[in-house]
Amino acid sequence: RESDHRAWTPVSYTVTRQNATVQGLTEGKAYFFRIAAENIIGMGPFTETTKEIVIRDPITVPDRPEDLEVKAVTKNSVTLTWNPPKYNGGSDITMYVLESRLIGKEKFHRVTKEKMLDRKYTVEGLKEGDTYEYRVSACNIVGQGKPSFCTKPITCKDEIAPPTLDLDFRDKLIVRVGEAFSLTGRYSGKPAPKVTWLKDDIVVKDDDRIKIKTTPTTLCLGIRKSVREDSGKYCVTVENSTGSRKGFCQVNVVDRPSPPVGPVIFDEVHRDHMVVSWKPPLDDGGSEITNYIIEKRDAHRDLWMPVTSATVKTTCKIPKLLEGRDYQIRIYAENLYGISDPLISDEMKAKDRFRVPDAPEQPIIKDVTKDSAVVVWNKPYDGGKPITNYIVEKKETMATRWVRVTKDPIFPSTQFKVPDLLEGCEYEFRVSAENEIGIGDPSPPSKPIFARDPIAKPSPPVNPEAVDKTKNSVDLSWQPPRHDGNGKIIGYLVEYQKVGDEEWKKANLAADSCPETKYKVTGLTEGLTYKFRVKAVNAAGESEPAYVPDPVEVKDRLEPPELILDANMAREQHVKAGDTLRLSAVIKGVPFPKVSWKKEDHEVSPKADIEVTGVGSKLEIRNTVHEDGGIYSLTVENPAGSKTVSVKVVVLDKPGPPRNLKISEVRSDSCYLTWMEPEDDGGSVITNYVVERKDVASAQWVAISSSSKKRSHIAKYLMEGTQYLFRVAAENQYGRGPYVETLKPIKAIDPLHPPGPPKNLHHVDVDKTEVSLAWNRPDRDGGAEITGYLVEYQEDGADEWTKFQTVPMLECVVTGL
Repeated sequence: RESDHRAWTPVSYTVTRQNATVQGLTEGKAYFFRIAAENIIGMGPFTETTKEIVIRDPITVPDRPEDLEVKAVTKNSVTLTWNPPKYNGGSDITMYVLESRLIGKEKFHRVTKEKMLDRKYTVEGLKEGDTYEYRVSACNIVGQGKPSFCTKPITCKDEIAPPTLDLDFRDKLIVRVGEAFSLTGRYSGKPAPKVTWLKDDIVVKDDDRIKIKTTPTTLCLGIRKSVREDSGKYCVTVENSTGSRKGFCQVNVVDRPSPPVGPVIFDEVHRDHMVVSWKPPLDDGGSEITNYIIEKRDAHRDLWMPVTSATVKTTCKIPKLLEGRDYQIRIYAENLYGISDPLISDEMKAKDRFRVPDAPEQPIIKDVTKDSAVVVWNKPYDGGKPITNYIVEKKETMATRWVRVTKDPIFPSTQFKVPDLLEGCEYEFRVSAENEIGIGDPSPPSKPIFARDPIAKPSPPVNPEAVDKTKNSVDLSWQPPRHDGNGKIIGYLVEYQKVGDEEWKKANLAADSCPETKYKVTGLTEGLTYKFRVKAVNAAGESEPAYVPDPVEVKDRLEPPELILDANMAREQHVKAGDTLRLSAVIKGVPFPKVSWKKEDHEVSPKADIEVTGVGSKLEIRNTVHEDGGIYSLTVENPAGSKTVSVKVVVLDKPGPPRNLKISEVRSDSCYLTWMEPEDDGGSVITNYVVERKDVASAQWVAISSSSKKRSHIAKYLMEGTQYLFRVAAENQYGRGPYVETLKPIKAIDPLHPPGPPKNLHHVDVDKTEVSLAWNRPDRDGGAEITGYLVEYQEDGADEWTKFQTVPMLECVVTGL
């Protein structure tokens, strides 16, 4: 029962043991208990507890404290912390007992005598270099509990730890102007590090806006009301004797841009539009300029009209202006963070100030050649802007399309040499001028010109002379002029004058009737003396005359023939076959002799080209062959006499085919070839013979000798039973002649002999009209397999044998007897 109640409450009716557990009691309340014994007869008297029992857990000493840790060590102190025990023994902790033991000693000693309830304690007055271990116990009203686990041995010395740095900010930070920002973080290190803040490598100091706060574990840089100048690379350095750590942050304080930089420049002004330009803002606000906003205003009105807000260039065309009105332009710069203040221009009147250049006057063409011409023009009015280029164009007179003569600029020269003209074509040229506004109109076309070299009159002919004469004519000869005046010489004019007269008469009326450098003047009077002169003529006109030095008396003259032999008319002339044979000689004589060529007293071959000129003769045979060799003679004859020269011509050629090719001594692996030298050695000694063979089944000839000088050869290494063809050619220094070939194939086999006689011929049976015979094989087969046996019979007393038949076997039945 509860102590303040009178009623008893049964706990159990049947307990056979001498103990019982009472459940369902309330902690903190006082109870009385009673017990009675019972048997089958009945229950005995109760026995009651003498005093009340208060219900509560039993009290013990506390458990050992948890997590004893060393927090700091110096050369003369150690700071320790710990956590309370998991169970306090049922009573509050009244104090903690901290003990230490010097390493090397056995006993722990209490560190402090005063009552200690804090769970952190610094042991001071230690000796530097000593090593201790520590433990701590908890106490309650029952007593002192178990000590904690010992710390590791701790040596008294100043602790060293390199700095650590943990930042709360990233590498980049963007802040709007006027806003505050801070850079914070945590750090550690032993000894305590020094904290330094830098901006763009310059130390940051406190002022009204900038605050730096540093605690033993935290750091902070704060800026109020940021301005654009706060942008930069911030660096915090944490440094002690063991090292340093750094953290960086690129802070960009952004704002709208500053105004574009003026003044506004009017690059172009026209009656209906202008082109303006300006410079970018000095400060883009920390963010790239995304566009410019351009507006225009009539100076007599207050309203600003938008032009564009989508340009990123620093130039803009202002369209739709009214001619004669004054305009102002204003320009804003814009970035992601806003629009700048405007840049406003001066007033500008809309009217044409500049235009393209005028058309030049008609150009003049000079210094014309067959492939070029120089175009010259005068500078036109430049339209108010300097001329920067001239454009020269050409076209053929009959064409319609003009073509630029060069892509390169032509300036400041007012003339240009046009290249690449086609000789003989007629061209026109025109010129346009260009300034920064554009290209002006072209000039009128030039006068047409032909692309050809300029022509002057030629110089006089050179060295005119009288080379022959008769009773009514004189033959003149000269050399071409030294200079043709850049024009083709059309021909020559020949004039003559009778000695004593003043008048020169023309021997030919037109220059083209005398295109050669010689002329025969006819119709002269025998016995008179004449002077002669010659003029050269081209398209530009006649040259000055060139005079024959001395007057010429017209009469017949006789000179016997004379032959001046060229080098190719030596006593013997060698020509390689296929080359051209040339025989020539200079011929003189008056009158000019009759010329005849002979070959060994016969007419020369029709293939020979014979040319006779007034000064000589030439015989030419192209693609000579061996038969063109022989003795050639040249005879010249006139009334004053005759002269003959001869030359032996040898045509050197490849030799002819060898003769009489024969094969003998055929064996199974060789045969013997013989032949005779060619009838024609080609005019050169035969140096060697080439011998080749060919399997009849093959298309390919195989050389078996190419250097033999003999006229025979043993062909070795033949394959038995194979049929071969052979051929032989002769060679000299001019090449290899044609082959002579065997007519029939030669089979590589040993020579055959008739077989020996059969052996042991005997009859095996006899009848009245037939006899059965048998025999054995002969001893020798003659080098080839025996194909059969010829059986003959003879009547007794007769002279001749009668053939019966050929049998393949070693037996035969002769019938019909």
